[in-house]
Amino acid sequence: MELSTDLLIAAIAARPENKPILLSDDTQLNASELLAAIDDCAKALHGTHTLALLGDNTIEWVIADLAALFHRIPLLPLPTFFTSAQIIHALDQAGVDTVLTDQPQKILELNAGFGLFERQDRLFLLRRTVAHVALPPGTAKISFTSGSTGDPKGVCLSTDGFIDTARSLTERLRDLSIERHLAVLPFSLLLENVAGIYAPLLSGAEIHVRTLEHLGWKGMHGFSPQYLQESVIRHNPSTMILVPELLKAWALFLETTGQSAPGSLKYVAVGGSRTEYSLLTRARDYGIPAYQGYGLTECGSVVSLNRPGDDGDGVGRPLPHVDVKVNDGEIDIQSRAFLGYVGDTKHASDSAFSSGDLGYFDEEEHLHLSGRKKNLLISSYGRNISPEWVESILLDQPELSQAVVFGEGQNALSAVIVPRTDLSIDRISDAVSRANQRLPGYARIKYWLKAPPFTLENGLATGNNRPIRPAIFTHYAYELEAFYLRKEQHHVVL
Repeated sequence: MELSTDLLIAAIAARPENKPILLSDDTQLNASELLAAIDDCAKALHGTHTLALLGDNTIEWVIADLAALFHRIPLLPLPTFFTSAQIIHALDQAGVDTVLTDQPQKILELNAGFGLFERQDRLFLLRRTVAHVALPPGTAKISFTSGSTGDPKGVCLSTDGFIDTARSLTERLRDLSIERHLAVLPFSLLLENVAGIYAPLLSGAEIHVRTLEHLGWKGMHGFSPQYLQESVIRHNPSTMILVPELLKAWALFLETTGQSAPGSLKYVAVGGSRTEYSLLTRARDYGIPAYQGYGLTECGSVVSLNRPGDDGDGVGRPLPHVDVKVNDGEIDIQSRAFLGYVGDTKHASDSAFSSGDLGYFDEEEHLHLSGRKKNLLISSYGRNISPEWVESILLDQPELSQAVVFGEGQNALSAVIVPRTDLSIDRISDAVSRANQRLPGYARIKYWLKAPPFTLENGLATGNNRPIRPAIFTHYAYELEAFYLRKEQHHVVL
């Protein structure tokens, strides 16, 4: 068994028997109970070549994940927001022969050859006979991210990479004396999987698990910050992990209801996309100790982060397990996590990974992001503009929910904007004007379009609500071109 896995097992075994490790609304497991449950799950998985896990955030999900990790079974966590076509693509690309799920009917209806085998607590075990797919040696997890295309790409990752990340996080935050972590993001997202399961297990913290619905997730219908606030009050966590949209929704809810986050919170990590620093400071005014970090799936999730006493408007200081360099403006990262992609094993784990992100280090050695290399806009005046920079300023306005900026080769920028509610043109104009006041002249929004939400269903966003830039540009190409022909400042698409 790998040394990294031994460290995790030893950390679990060292826990006092009178204190739980994993807790949900109806279940608590201490160290011996958790290890016994992991062994039982591993026995049921005997003969599995590659395992997929599809389910809500539950204790059973954590047990299955650890069983696969400890017994060297490559695991494919399936995001619950994947379409049927994306699930089939991931299962076939990875050569999955076994699925554990709390949604057996969803798997059976794929007609992908799976048959119901047996029930494992609240999960169902399904198997099929399928040709094995060669994965890079040492592959512990296959992470299919939704990305910006219909067919996601499978990232093959090592156990060493996960535990390196978890150990670095534990050391970086050790002085905060973290006691309880509340998992808010889906476990299928690598960020919560690594930083919300493995790191607390190593550090000695409890892991509190609630179903996604109880945390406020409403599928395609958005997110309820009231449910999140109720969960935080109920569990009194020390730490949480949020994406920027959840932080914004929660902070606005606290502001409008006159509430504050519980005093138990010591650290709330924010990642997944760029966050404007003013949102972090505003959230702190309402008791949310929010700090921004940065990471990539290919690098085992977290690469850098801010923390109390070492904070700034960038994405923080790199963690010790990664080597981060900026070459010609692009961020290159070397770690032990990335082994290659499913079907393409060209990457060598001892070579640096080119992130595609633009950035720089300041004098404090904090990393700053400048946008995506492939998204960089060049105006007709020859100015290089990162759309992510402008979008982050727009999204810092409370009225705006989504925004995507365009203007390649044009004399001014345009934006497709989704307001938080059905606001008047004047209210949206005010929000855009406030954003423009914080931007230099060449990066201000001159034209904008009010549009319905970008969603997975209409093909304009990924399952985790990230806008798909090329699809949005294609969808609104006529309206965007009309801006520059007619010189209209805005119009509405119903």
